[in-house]
Amino acid sequence: MIKKLSLFAFSLLLMSFSLGEKEIGGINMPETIKAGSTTLVLNGAGIRTKFFMKLYVGGLYLQNKTSDANKVLNTDEAMAMRLHIISSMITSEKMEDATREGFENSTGGKIDGLKGEIEMFIDVFKEEIKVGDTYNMVYVPRKGVEIYKNDKLKSTIKGLKFKKALFGIWLGDDPAQDSLKDDMLAK
Repeated sequence: MIKKLSLFAFSLLLMSFSLGEKEIGGINMPETIKAGSTTLVLNGAGIRTKFFMKLYVGGLYLQNKTSDANKVLNTDEAMAMRLHIISSMITSEKMEDATREGFENSTGGKIDGLKGEIEMFIDVFKEEIKVGDTYNMVYVPRKGVEIYKNDKLKSTIKGLKFKKALFGIWLGDDPAQDSLKDDMLAK
């Protein structure tokens, strides 16, 4: 019996590796994500915390791994950010507030040219947010940032300027959380 259980556990372990996932904080993050026809690889991932509470697991996906945040922000190539909600403390209202603050920090308060795009992005969070929800923000050059909730396309927002501001929320000079930025950049 123990031998069969061990074999079963080993089989599950092998399956998890073959599915191409990486476990972060109890969440299996995919090792790859598609951006149009481009396959992106998980550059790094970590847990967003606030006041010692775990809120979400965030992952950065790139064509080629790097630890250079400026390169990620300023490159006009396919990339993605994935958020996996792990706390019931995240509500639509709190996500909206945090997102507005994130854009302010990311742009140094210079959001005037992005107000419409920011509102379109925030609209995605107006639908109830539940533990287990995933948000993929996939940048496809010349197309824009495609925002998916639970693998369903919710919006596409055009512009490299918007992509820089969005990714700057986690990777800019004043990120949402320094340790999450470090984890995403695989330092």
